[in-house]
Amino acid sequence: MLVRRLAEAPLEEWHKLRTKILMDAGELGSRHMSVTWVEVPPGIDQELHSHEESEQVYVVTKGAGAMTVAGDRQEIAEGDLVMVPPATDHSIQNDGDSDLCCVSVQSPAVTVAEIFAPTPAGAGDYEDDDQY
Repeated sequence: MLVRRLAEAPLEEWHKLRTKILMDAGELGSRHMSVTWVEVPPGIDQELHSHEESEQVYVVTKGAGAMTVAGDRQEIAEGDLVMVPPATDHSIQNDGDSDLCCVSVQSPAVTVAEIFAPTPAGAGDYEDDDQY
Protein backbone atom coordinates (compact mmCIF):
# COMPACT_ATOMS: atom_id res chain seq x y z
CA MET A 1 0.00 0.00 0.00
CA LEU A 2 1.27 3.47 -0.91
CA VAL A 3 0.27 6.36 1.36
CA ARG A 4 1.01 10.08 1.27
CA ARG A 5 -0.05 11.97 4.37
CA LEU A 6 -1.57 15.42 3.93
CA ALA A 7 0.90 16.86 6.46
CA GLU A 8 3.80 15.57 4.32
CA ALA A 9 2.45 16.62 0.89
CA PRO A 10 4.39 19.32 -0.98
CA LEU A 11 2.70 22.73 -0.80
CA GLU A 12 2.25 25.11 -3.74
CA GLU A 13 0.62 28.53 -3.51
CA TRP A 14 -0.88 30.17 -6.56
CA HIS A 15 -2.87 33.39 -6.42
CA LYS A 16 -3.48 32.77 -2.70
CA LEU A 17 -4.88 29.25 -3.19
CA ARG A 18 -2.97 26.65 -1.19
CA THR A 19 -2.55 23.34 -2.98
CA LYS A 20 -1.02 20.25 -1.41
CA ILE A 21 0.13 17.70 -3.96
CA LEU A 22 -1.14 14.36 -2.72
CA MET A 23 -0.16 12.55 -5.93
CA ASP A 24 1.55 14.25 -8.86
CA ALA A 25 1.47 12.68 -12.32
CA GLY A 26 3.49 9.46 -12.26
CA GLU A 27 3.88 9.34 -8.48
CA LEU A 28 2.98 6.38 -6.27
CA GLY A 29 2.68 4.22 -9.38
CA SER A 30 -0.23 6.18 -10.87
CA ARG A 31 -0.37 6.43 -14.64
CA HIS A 32 -3.69 8.12 -15.31
CA MET A 33 -4.54 10.56 -12.52
CA SER A 34 -3.25 13.24 -10.20
CA VAL A 35 -4.75 14.28 -6.85
CA THR A 36 -4.47 17.57 -4.98
CA TRP A 37 -5.87 19.02 -1.77
CA VAL A 38 -7.04 22.59 -2.42
CA GLU A 39 -7.56 25.20 0.31
CA VAL A 40 -9.36 28.37 -0.76
CA PRO A 41 -9.11 31.11 1.90
CA PRO A 42 -12.07 33.42 2.57
CA GLY A 43 -12.56 36.14 -0.04
CA ILE A 44 -10.63 34.39 -2.81
CA ASP A 45 -12.05 34.15 -6.35
CA GLN A 46 -9.85 31.97 -8.55
CA GLU A 47 -9.06 32.90 -12.14
CA LEU A 48 -10.98 30.94 -14.81
CA HIS A 49 -8.78 28.22 -16.27
CA SER A 50 -9.04 24.85 -18.02
CA HIS A 51 -7.11 21.64 -18.52
CA GLU A 52 -7.23 20.76 -22.22
CA GLU A 53 -7.01 16.98 -21.98
CA SER A 54 -8.13 16.20 -18.43
CA GLU A 55 -11.48 15.83 -16.80
CA GLN A 56 -11.49 16.97 -13.19
CA VAL A 57 -13.59 16.24 -10.12
CA TYR A 58 -13.71 18.37 -6.99
CA VAL A 59 -15.11 16.93 -3.75
CA VAL A 60 -15.78 19.53 -1.05
CA THR A 61 -14.44 18.32 2.30
CA LYS A 62 -14.93 21.48 4.39
CA GLY A 63 -16.64 24.84 4.08
CA ALA A 64 -18.82 26.32 1.37
CA GLY A 65 -18.45 28.54 -1.67
CA ALA A 66 -19.24 28.47 -5.38
CA MET A 67 -17.87 26.89 -8.55
CA THR A 68 -18.26 28.28 -12.03
CA VAL A 69 -18.05 25.69 -14.83
CA ALA A 70 -18.67 26.70 -18.46
CA GLY A 71 -20.40 29.88 -17.26
CA ASP A 72 -22.76 28.06 -14.86
CA ARG A 73 -22.25 29.21 -11.24
CA GLN A 74 -23.45 26.85 -8.48
CA GLU A 75 -23.22 27.09 -4.70
CA ILE A 76 -21.19 24.19 -3.22
CA ALA A 77 -20.80 22.82 0.30
CA GLU A 78 -19.27 19.95 2.24
CA GLY A 79 -19.94 16.60 0.56
CA ASP A 80 -20.70 18.05 -2.88
CA LEU A 81 -18.96 16.77 -6.01
CA VAL A 82 -18.34 18.95 -9.08
CA MET A 83 -17.43 17.40 -12.44
CA VAL A 84 -15.44 19.53 -14.92
CA PRO A 85 -15.15 18.14 -18.48
CA PRO A 86 -11.87 18.51 -20.42
CA ALA A 87 -11.15 21.92 -22.00
CA THR A 88 -13.84 23.63 -19.90
CA ASP A 89 -13.25 26.95 -18.15
CA HIS A 90 -13.81 26.69 -14.41
CA SER A 91 -13.04 28.50 -11.16
CA ILE A 92 -13.75 28.26 -7.46
CA GLN A 93 -14.82 31.05 -5.14
CA ASN A 94 -14.97 31.38 -1.36
CA ASP A 95 -17.28 34.14 -0.16
CA GLY A 96 -17.46 32.65 3.34
CA ASP A 97 -15.63 33.32 6.60
CA SER A 98 -13.57 30.10 6.77
CA ASP A 99 -11.43 28.03 4.41
CA LEU A 100 -13.11 26.06 1.63
CA CYS A 101 -11.28 22.73 1.22
CA CYS A 102 -11.60 20.28 -1.68
CA VAL A 103 -9.95 17.16 -3.00
CA SER A 104 -9.32 17.53 -6.73
CA VAL A 105 -8.69 14.55 -9.04
CA GLN A 106 -7.60 14.95 -12.66
CA SER A 107 -7.50 12.23 -15.32
CA PRO A 108 -5.39 11.94 -17.31
CA ALA A 109 -2.93 13.35 -14.81
CA VAL A 110 -2.07 17.04 -14.77
CA THR A 111 1.43 17.70 -13.46
CA VAL A 112 2.22 20.36 -10.87
CA ALA A 113 4.42 22.02 -13.50
CA GLU A 114 1.39 22.38 -15.81
CA ILE A 115 -0.84 23.77 -13.07
CA PHE A 116 1.69 26.27 -11.76
CA ALA A 117 3.46 27.18 -15.03
CA PRO A 118 3.94 30.90 -15.57
CA THR A 119 1.24 32.63 -17.59
CA PRO A 120 2.34 32.87 -21.25
CA ALA A 121 3.51 36.32 -22.34
CA GLY A 122 0.57 38.53 -23.26
CA ALA A 123 -1.99 36.15 -21.74
CA GLY A 124 -2.76 38.55 -18.93
CA ASP A 125 -1.04 40.95 -16.59
CA TYR A 126 -2.74 40.90 -13.22
CA GLU A 127 -2.21 43.81 -10.92
CA ASP A 128 -4.61 42.76 -8.19
CA ASP A 129 -3.80 39.30 -6.81
CA ASP A 130 -6.79 39.54 -4.46
CA GLN A 131 -9.09 38.53 -7.32
CA TYR A 132 -7.59 35.08 -7.60
